[in-house]
Amino acid sequence: MTGCETCCFLINIDRWSDGAFTRCFFVPRMAQKYLRLVLFISFVGLVSFGWAAASGHQPLAKIAIHRTTLALHESASIKVSPVILGLKGEKIDWVRLKFSYPNPTADDWVGVFSPANFSASICNPEVFSWEDEAPFLCTSPIKFQYATYSNPSYTKTGTGSLKLQLINQRADFSFGLFTGGILNPKLVAVSDAITFANPKAPAYPRLAQGRSWNEITVTWTSGYDIKEAVPFVAWGMEGETQTRSPAGTLTFTRNSMCGSPARTVGWRDPGFIHTSFLKDLWPNLAVLSISCSYKYQLGHKLLNGSYVWSQVHHFKAPPYPGQDSLQRVVIFGDMGKAERDGSTKYNDFEYGSLNTTDQLIKDLQNIDMVLHIGDISYADGYLSQWDQFTAQIEPIASTVPYMIANGNHERDWPGSGSFYTGKDSGGECGVLAQTMFYVPAENREKFWYSTDYGMFRFCIADSEHDWRPGTEQYRFIEHCFATADRLKQPWLVFIAHRVLGYSSYFIYALDGSFGEPMGRESLQGLWQKYKVDLAIFGHIHGYERTCPIYENKCMSTEKSHYKGPFNGTINVVAGGGGAIISSFSTLNTSWSLFKDADFGFLKLTALDHSSLLAEYKRSKDGRVIDSFTITRDYPEILSCTIDNCPRTTMAQ
Repeated sequence: MTGCETCCFLINIDRWSDGAFTRCFFVPRMAQKYLRLVLFISFVGLVSFGWAAASGHQPLAKIAIHRTTLALHESASIKVSPVILGLKGEKIDWVRLKFSYPNPTADDWVGVFSPANFSASICNPEVFSWEDEAPFLCTSPIKFQYATYSNPSYTKTGTGSLKLQLINQRADFSFGLFTGGILNPKLVAVSDAITFANPKAPAYPRLAQGRSWNEITVTWTSGYDIKEAVPFVAWGMEGETQTRSPAGTLTFTRNSMCGSPARTVGWRDPGFIHTSFLKDLWPNLAVLSISCSYKYQLGHKLLNGSYVWSQVHHFKAPPYPGQDSLQRVVIFGDMGKAERDGSTKYNDFEYGSLNTTDQLIKDLQNIDMVLHIGDISYADGYLSQWDQFTAQIEPIASTVPYMIANGNHERDWPGSGSFYTGKDSGGECGVLAQTMFYVPAENREKFWYSTDYGMFRFCIADSEHDWRPGTEQYRFIEHCFATADRLKQPWLVFIAHRVLGYSSYFIYALDGSFGEPMGRESLQGLWQKYKVDLAIFGHIHGYERTCPIYENKCMSTEKSHYKGPFNGTINVVAGGGGAIISSFSTLNTSWSLFKDADFGFLKLTALDHSSLLAEYKRSKDGRVIDSFTITRDYPEILSCTIDNCPRTTMAQ
């Protein structure tokens, strides 16, 4: 490093953020000492938040389950009640644990396992490679809690109790009491098995927009293979005769996973994922005080002719493209899941996700659609967490379309076709997101698609696949923009997980890109040409809004109320759904108008064809922290501005 006028500082971004590659920063001699100090301070800060841990963000990854030793103690015990859950058809229930151990320590913990048999007998030597002898355990718990959590005197008395929440996950459960901490666990006691009354019951419906404007899809999970039961949805307008629509069924095996932990200790049978298509819906409008609300029920017809039913759910049909009615869409990224019983918590990484979830449930009657734009469950290869995520969002996703985009924590894995070569998916390589949720993509492996909702056209890109000019995805993006009928759908919105536009995230600022390298360089020409109103991103855990911007310049001096012809695309980062908040650069750019390092979400409201309201709300209280409006009539959309003027002729 000494003696160079301009030195290259190599920084592994994968260790610092959700990225997956190393960047080289060329720094003049005079600035090198300062940069080293900045990097050191930043690194220390990241370590303090747990971001530099090699095992990533998933708390279950902290448990060295393969190092477990069997140390059953005759005086140790763990008992659980009740033994049958969901007697009234509930999919979520609570259990009470009582445990004791004569040699207690502060790092003793309780693990919840499902299926109940988690012994070495289930270890598959074809999947696991052991240098010495096979481990006693080769499957992760689905959740865990420290014995001292609600028992401050446990280390003195050796006795304690816990109250834990379980969801129906298609199998029975058992509980293990461990000593030795999470790095050298020793199993000292195992409970008897408990189960839900019907572990195979249909659960956790997720609505989504279909391929046409008057179609809604319903996806759900069950334990029923098509060999033992026929899946369908019974549905219809309130008060009218119901129809039944069949459902397709998908599943996948351990061999579909690209690597560990998804293929090893994180693997859990996903059950069966069913999707039904509800077609020819009537537009969601009120005529003569009659609202077109639909009710639906998930069903399985067993081979003996009997039926298994879910509870009844409700939804409203989407509006016709161009329909002039109030239309409200919530957008956020990077939410993850959290446990209401306080278990499975590591560095509070996702503690904001419950606030976001609860705030959306509270305001659900004022929401028409949700777009969760990547980094969805943060399962990171621990498949049980996807069930828990779908259970968390069920009140929302069963009522309004819950659309998703691909993020690095869903897709990225080396050698799997992802644009970035990190391991953020934990070996899932997109399989879980593509199967658990429906999107109207031509090919769900290529997770880009468009969806129309009334006056909105959303073009959802897949930032984990190449988006640059000349690629298949670039052609899709341009086609999505070009085919928008701006008379009917004046509000054109681009969405991607990673920031393919502008952001003041400190790593972006450090290398001078202020966004993903090659992102806006590849796409902002299209945004300008097709007059894209908003470009919305996740990935950075917080909120930021830019001015209407093109080629690094603010195209308007207005701050909040934009009127008249289009002149630039407003970039919004809305990645504060629940994952630990990111750090913004202290450098203030001219184009960044508002930042908030807190949990929150963006809400777009199309008031009519000429007026759009955007509000950023904090998750903890729903308070509006930032807002802006766009007012633009159709002739102003057609008008010519910088780099979007069509060719003309002098001919009359």
